[in-house]
Amino acid sequence: MNRQTTLFHLLGWGLLLAYDFVGIYGQHLPNQGVLLVLQLTFRLSMMSIFYYCFLVLFPRYLRKSRIPQLVLGLALAPVVFTATRYALEQVLLPLLFGFSNYTGEVKLLAYFRDNAERGLPMMMVAAAAWGVQDAFLREKQRETQQLQQEKTQAELAFLKTQINPHFLYNTLNYLYAQAYLVSEPLAEATLRLSDLMRYMLHESPDGKVELRREVEYLENFLALHRLRFEDSFFVTFETPAGLNGQRVASLLLIPFVENALKHGVVNRAEQPVAIRLTLPAPTRLRFEVHNYISQNQKDLTTGIGLANIRRRLELLYPGRHQLRVQQAAGVYHTTLDLEL
Repeated sequence: MNRQTTLFHLLGWGLLLAYDFVGIYGQHLPNQGVLLVLQLTFRLSMMSIFYYCFLVLFPRYLRKSRIPQLVLGLALAPVVFTATRYALEQVLLPLLFGFSNYTGEVKLLAYFRDNAERGLPMMMVAAAAWGVQDAFLREKQRETQQLQQEKTQAELAFLKTQINPHFLYNTLNYLYAQAYLVSEPLAEATLRLSDLMRYMLHESPDGKVELRREVEYLENFLALHRLRFEDSFFVTFETPAGLNGQRVASLLLIPFVENALKHGVVNRAEQPVAIRLTLPAPTRLRFEVHNYISQNQKDLTTGIGLANIRRRLELLYPGRHQLRVQQAAGVYHTTLDLEL
């Protein structure tokens, strides 16, 4: 059992024992101390048959459909309960406290007949508890296998498509060398695009890169657009002076910038797109994008939707991010707070 399951079991047994003790004290019966001890030994005996079924019998035989062994184990379950109770109440208690549950001479066969059926309800409780846990574990296992299959398929798809980006990257380097002789702006655009391709091909074991490299990617992306619009591109990008090795998920911030350029106003000096990256703490990041909404026909090319962005954040930074999107008076403002 894992830690969470163990705590759940301890809570369940604790509530059951508390119910027993409160009930005995509430009746104001004589010899309450003796009754409390006997009730405790009875519950311990019930625990023995519960965990015999829950931890041994059902995992070994029911999960593997070994029916003959399961039937034999169920037949022995009352013996486990009876033997445990006999050892506690007829052997241990007389040695420690000088009293037992049954007075006088107790024959084992009679003791077994009197106690065998008392453990049956706990066997059914164990079966129900194990069934619920097994169903939950099977569902988790199915989800894990599905995620592993999807990961494998994604890796295979990446390997299949890896040739084309590398070919494009090498071709861009060649075009840069040729374009530089003709037009410096064209050569610079080719170089920027080459840098973008280099970053997109970067692979890290945990899918994260240095924040400095993510910022460089955004700067190259904006520089490429600035070449396209020449003097009619009004976008500001503020970044902190010192980036000391912080790491962030690769290509996490670009969708916000891409959407702002795609749906916002970029050609008005009085309504610039404002992008701001700050580090309120060494392990905290805040990324803000502020843009006026363009009234012109929107770019119909496929982009990254807000739902997809939220889903990626939930997977990569569960419980460690807050995304706020505000839209009012023709202005769109996005704020992402992230625990790195």
